[in-house]
Amino acid sequence: MATTIAISGKGGSGKTTISSMIVRALVEQSAGSVLAVDADPNSCLALTMGVEVEGTIAEIRDLTRDKKDNDGMDRSRFFEYGIQKIVAEAKGFDVLTMGHPEGPSCYCAANNLLRRYIDKLSNSYDFVILDNEAGMEHLSRRTTNHVDLLCIVAEPTIIGEVTAKRIAGLVSNLPIEIKQSGVIWNRADNGIAIDGIDELGCISFDQELYDIARQSNTIFDLDKDNPAFLAVKEILRTNLS
Repeated sequence: MATTIAISGKGGSGKTTISSMIVRALVEQSAGSVLAVDADPNSCLALTMGVEVEGTIAEIRDLTRDKKDNDGMDRSRFFEYGIQKIVAEAKGFDVLTMGHPEGPSCYCAANNLLRRYIDKLSNSYDFVILDNEAGMEHLSRRTTNHVDLLCIVAEPTIIGEVTAKRIAGLVSNLPIEIKQSGVIWNRADNGIAIDGIDELGCISFDQELYDIARQSNTIFDLDKDNPAFLAVKEILRTNLS
């Protein structure tokens, strides 16, 4: 079973950038095979890593929901075949993009297929990195069964503290196993002590990282000794050992 790292936080907190740095760190450390899952409807993870996406899980889910059973292929096989086609292969890692949320229709059967397939797919990788949507809806729909490390990304402000507490509160009610969770304080030299919530580490504001995003470069253009990247590597070292 893969080691699953989930990243959550409100929009604009930097969770997608941190997710991409985690992927890069694991790839460069030759830690094993890596699957990056973009579970945010505002799909940007592949873009930050310079990967072109051919399709999304949501599109396959919709096709599976509407599929007729008279074409010789059952829905489970149809769904699995579709997902295999949209896994984007990159140098040292793969990317899978969730796409838009369900909307008004019922997707219970499709989500059951998705959970079963992601669990099956994770057996083919050493690490699965989940860049979650802001409200934790992806995990709350139980589209995966376990998380080894949940990183709550927040800035050390009143809003950031409230958001971290809110997400941590949701964690205790999720119908999945989460082995470890804590806050990564982003764009900060120091965090805020919150009772009952571990601090995983701090990542200081970094101009090079900001410029890369502004100039539409990828996370692999970041200098290998960049302080923010080194901070992410240290967070992985201390919390995955």
